[in-house]
Parts: sequence; structure tokens; C-alpha cells
Amino acid sequence: MQAPTEKILLLLCSFFAIVSSLQAQWTQHIRGTVTDRILQKPLAGATVTIPTLHRSTVTDSNGNFSFRDVPVGRQTITITHVGFKEMTQDNIEVLAGKETILNLPLEINNTTEKAAVVTGNSHRHRPLNDMSVVSARSFTVEETRKYAAGLNDPLRMATSFAGVMAPFDGNNDIVIRGNSPTGLLWRMEGVEIPNPNHFSSAASSGGGISILSAQLLANSDFLTGAFSADYGNALSGVFDLHLRKGNNEKKEYTLQAGVLGLDASAEGPLSKTHKGSFLVNYRYSTLALLGKMNIGIPDGSIDFQDLSYNISLPTSRAGNFTFFGFGGLSTQTTDPKRDSTKWEFQDDRYKIKFNNPTGIAGMTHSIFLGSHTSLRSVLAASYTGNRIKGDYMEDDYSFIPYYNSDDKTRKYTLSSTLDHRFSNTSLLRTGAILNLLHYEFYQQARQSPIAPLEEQINSIGNTKTIQAFAEWQARPADRFQTNIGLHYLELFYNHSRALEPRASIKYELDNRSSLSFGYGLHSQIQQLGIYYAQDTNAYGRYYHPNSGLGLTRAHHFVLSHNYRLSKDLNLKTELYYQYLFNVPVNANDTNTFSTLNIESSDYVSDPLVNKGKGRNYGIEISLEKYLSRNLYYMLNTSIYQSKYTALDGVERNTRFNGNYLINGVAGRDFVWTTAKGRAKTFGVNLKLVYAGGYRTTPIDVESSRIQQKTVIDQKEAYTQQNTAYFRTDLRFSLKRDYHHLTTTLSLDLQNLTGNKNVYSQSYDIQKGKVITNYQVGLIPVLNYKLEF
Repeated sequence: MQAPTEKILLLLCSFFAIVSSLQAQWTQHIRGTVTDRILQKPLAGATVTIPTLHRSTVTDSNGNFSFRDVPVGRQTITITHVGFKEMTQDNIEVLAGKETILNLPLEINNTTEKAAVVTGNSHRHRPLNDMSVVSARSFTVEETRKYAAGLNDPLRMATSFAGVMAPFDGNNDIVIRGNSPTGLLWRMEGVEIPNPNHFSSAASSGGGISILSAQLLANSDFLTGAFSADYGNALSGVFDLHLRKGNNEKKEYTLQAGVLGLDASAEGPLSKTHKGSFLVNYRYSTLALLGKMNIGIPDGSIDFQDLSYNISLPTSRAGNFTFFGFGGLSTQTTDPKRDSTKWEFQDDRYKIKFNNPTGIAGMTHSIFLGSHTSLRSVLAASYTGNRIKGDYMEDDYSFIPYYNSDDKTRKYTLSSTLDHRFSNTSLLRTGAILNLLHYEFYQQARQSPIAPLEEQINSIGNTKTIQAFAEWQARPADRFQTNIGLHYLELFYNHSRALEPRASIKYELDNRSSLSFGYGLHSQIQQLGIYYAQDTNAYGRYYHPNSGLGLTRAHHFVLSHNYRLSKDLNLKTELYYQYLFNVPVNANDTNTFSTLNIESSDYVSDPLVNKGKGRNYGIEISLEKYLSRNLYYMLNTSIYQSKYTALDGVERNTRFNGNYLINGVAGRDFVWTTAKGRAKTFGVNLKLVYAGGYRTTPIDVESSRIQQKTVIDQKEAYTQQNTAYFRTDLRFSLKRDYHHLTTTLSLDLQNLTGNKNVYSQSYDIQKGKVITNYQVGLIPVLNYKLEF
């Protein structure tokens, strides 16, 4: 028989074991791959450690590692490898519903100093492209989800960064450092892609909402100036997007439902014997509900759907293949009421049918050519369509055709990039991009309801573009880095071409601060439809006045200082100057039109010449606390000037010269565990924007009345400024972890205060006076997500 004391101890142990099992925390699987940062080559023999759990493992011959039964919550991982700098990645989110799969790139160690450590905080938001030194940062998928009003959209998320603002709340176009939104370049998996947004116009870089699903995105780069030599055909900024691979060991799913529609994604292994994987996402949505809430979204039928995918097929000897793509279809139909007493504005008399299909399908191939060389190639085919039919309702309720456009662009792209490391301190990157384009452009319109219907563009044809680049990176000392490169761009349609030098240097002053300088000459092809604008000559025959337009060009200069105030607090300051030249402006010196003021519109059909100029310059200061202890915040300010000069030689404000911009984002997670061991996280995220109003041009009321359209005073172009812009966004979320299931309920309140921000002014025929057009009011977006 057991002694009484032993029985009591046994009972106590049993009691605490039962309580512990009731309060046991859910666990999940963490695994991933350790790679060479530059060559993306898997690293065998790396030691991977979770310090808080006192657990370590070593990567296998394919660079893979694995930890099972890791508690749900935030974890930290440390990676070491001979010849590489030690790396610490913190704030890794582990969910009960899905395995956490990581790609951890290590930076080669070109110093003999013992203390060479790269921490997660000190290098947070460092660009994935190691050639990018200034005006560049990476962003995470978590940021697109967490930031208030981000809505899983990279463009909307980017408006939280210094010098970046949306010109109109109703879409996701962005203005970077006073540049037109059309200067933005979109890349995915290393290849240029069509505008990946629903409800986009023919000449825009944004739209109503992103086609891209956050379920497919991996950490990606965002650049705002002085780009490295591997980026071309862009003036204002670059989104360099990367896709994540699906789970190649286990099938997982995500389901979402909310105000913006239904969303479903699936991922998993292609087979039990192959290391390949698939990842696919489908979404269907209608905005008709929001349209009936009187929040600035038009009435009528507003629908969109999209499909995106990424399939990974690794091989043992032939390299790694992936097949990726996305397709989106957005439609909108608006019908006027057959009751003239309900026509408050001129826009109430238009019948509009809009159709916008967009898509791309691509294949990548990556292979290592020895131990120091990697080759990556991409083959892609894309399609963009934009069809709009607009009719005007007369007083007798009959319709007259007012606007009709039908644009189609097919593009076939082949891109190849080679990286070769000569030594630990010397790297060469070269590549080429070939685009074959087939286009069909048709556009006819009336200048006003009483004006004749005129054909502006009617062209079908083919052309091609070629880009080539080479850049060399040298690290003569551990704290010093230089990048020197050249980029070549040519449009074969009219053989306009440019050779562009690029250079940057970075010097780490100490363990806390660095100083960098970047320069680049950049060029951009005009939107293709501009080249085919029609006009009539003295004999009444059509001709293309813009067929000989050259490239718009710009010198970018950036001086950057980065100072780490503490482990998780960083201060960054950048001075920039951009000089734009060869800018297309109206061929008439009494007209002040410049392509630098294009916002989001159709192709310009007026005769243009490359004789305009522009200047953007300013200072950006950003204070950012990285996520730690469940808190993050970022406050940045930009003080700037944005000027342009048309053919008359007068320097004026651009449309986007607001002079100042202040962005603030912050968020706090409140985490607790229930008695049953279920982890819960309540998140509060806030975003504030305060900015100088954009510029506008006075309207000639008498001429507008006579011509029955908005007529501006050309001599006073952009001399007036809208009132200051102010907007507050708030996001609440509740995340709950169950056994192999994570649920998230979120509510985004966009423009929380309902502030009436001015967008523009126009002459309204129906009212017979100038009216002010306001941006959207309060928009609530409710969403529920399941991950399992």
C-alpha cells in the first residue's frame, strides 16, 4: 500500500495534469527553406533555432527545415551558417488553421569580423532586390491585411508610406512624389504585367479594386525613385510582386465572405510522391449593396470576379518550373431614370455599359549553372480589354450615342535574368526583356451633347519593345556597397530609344545608421493609344499627329539617411529631386495640357509634342516602430513641390502639387488564451491622412454655358487649390484559434468621420452652373474568414 503522503502527491499531480491538458495551447507546424539571398540557392547545413523553445534543427540537402508542435502565437527564429551572416527573424505569426511556411534568405558574409548579425528588426522592410538601395522597401502580406482600409490591396496599403497618396478615394490609383499615377510599373515574378485592377480605364495603372489576392502574394518590393538597372519603362514607382508557393505536404483552405463578396482559396501537394504544389484563389463580388447605401458608389449593376493561381513544379536536374497567372472580369451597367424630375445632375442622364477583362498566364524557369551562377527566365501572355458604351438621354427620353470605345491589347513577353557571383564582394546581373504587342484601338465621342460624334482612334496593328540591362554590385568593404548599371529601352513602332545609366552607393556609418545616394535616368513609353490619335489635315484626311512621339524621360536623384533609434524603432529621411524632360504637351502654345497631369483616363487624342518639362523635389521623414509586443506604428511626412512647363514656357503647379502630406498608421493586438486553451486576438488599427489639396483650374462659366461642356481657363491652369484633404480609417478584427482552424472577423470603417473631401469642379449642364464633386463618404466593409 502507498503511504498517505504519496497518494496526496499522486492526486495533486493528476489534478495539475488534467488542468494543464484543459489549458493546453494549440500548436502548429513551422517549416521552410534557407537560401542564398542573391542566387536563391538552397543552403544545406544551416542551423535553425527557436530560442524561446530551446529547439534547433539543421537544414537538409535541399535547404529545408521543420519544427512540429510549435505553440500558436508570435515566434522568433535564428539562422546561422558558415560563410553567411547570422539572421534573426522575429514576429513570425503561427496560426492554428494553417502551417507556417517560410523562405529565409541569408546574406553572404564578406568580412572576418565575428559579430556579423542580421536581425529581423534592423533589416525589416529591406528590399528583396539587393540592387535597390534608396527609395525602396519590402512589404509583407500581413501589412496588406492589417493596415486599416488596406483591404488586401497593395496599392491601398502603399498609401501609408511616405510621399504616396491616392488622388481619388473611389479607386486605388496612387500618386508618388507628385508624379502622375500612369508612371507606375507593375511586375510579377520578374515580368511586366498588365494593370492588375478591376474597373480600370485604358490608360491607368489603378482601378476600383485589386484583382490580386493576398492569399497568393509573398513578401514583395515597392520602389519610389532612382530604380536599379533591372527596372525600366517607369517614371514614378514600381511594384515588384512575388507569389508564394502552396503547401506541398498538406491541403489547406481559406474561405471568406463579406460586403465585397465571396472568396475561396485552396492549396496543397500535386501528389504524394512529388514536391510540387498548387495554390488557387477565386473571388466573386457585387458592389450593388454598397451602391444602395448612398456612400458615393454609383447605382446600378456593379460586379467583378477573378481567378489567380501559382503552380510549382521542382525537378531534380532540370531546375524549377512554376506556372502562374490571374484573370479578372469587371462589369458595370448604369441606367438613367425615365423621369426628368429626378435628374438632379447631368450624369443622371447617361446610360453606361462597361466591360473590363484582364489576365495573364506565365511560366518561370529557374536553374543553377554551377555554384556561382543562376538563370531565371519567364514566358508570359497577357490580355487587356476595355469596352465602354455610353448613351445620353434626351428630354423626350430617347437616346443618342455619346461615347463608344473598344480597346484590346495582347502582349507576349520573354524575360531572362542571369546572376553571377565572382566573389563574396562582386556580383554581376544581366538580362533582357522582349515584348510583342498586338493592339486594337477604337474610340469615338462627343465633346458635349450638342457636339457631333467624332472618331478619335481607329487602329489595328503590331509592334514590339525590347529592354536590356546590366549592373554590377561591389562590396569593397563590409560597410560599403556600390551598384553601377545601364538600362536600354526601345519602342520599335517609331524607334524611340534610350540608354539609361544608373548608380547607387551605401555606406554604413556604424551599427545603427547608414547613408545612401542613388541616381538614375529613367524613361517611359507613352500609352500605346496616344500614338494612334487621329486628327484631320488641311485636306480633311485623317492622320496620326502623335506617331513620332518619343519617350518621356527623367533624372532621379535621392539622398537617404537611415537611423535605428532602438531595436524596433527606425527613423528614415530622404531628399529627392526629379527633372523630367521630353514630356508630351499640347502642340498649341495656348493649351496648357501635359501628360504629367493625367490621372486616370482614356487615351489622349490631341496632337502632342515632346517639348514639355517638369520638376518634383522634396523631403520625406518617416518614423516607424516595427511590430513588437503586439504594437506597431508609423508616422511620416512629405514636404514637396511638383511643377510642369507646357509649350508656352510658363512653369505651373501640376495637378498633384499638394505641397505637404502626413500619413499615420498604428495598430495594437490584445492577445489572451481562454480556459479551453483557445488563443484570441483582438486588433485595433488606425490610419490618418492629412494633405494639401490637389490643384484645379478655374472654369470659364460663360464658355461652358455656350458650348454645353466644361471649358477651363487655360491661362490659369492649376492656379487654384482644393481644401486640405483629411481622412480617418479604422479597423477592428477578432481572430480566434481552434484546433486546426483560425477564424477572423473584421470591420473596416473607411473615412470614419465622413469628411467631404473635394475631388474636382465641373460645369453641370442640368444645373447650368459649376458644381463641386466630392470623394466618397463613410464606407463600412465587414468580412469573415476561415483558415483550415
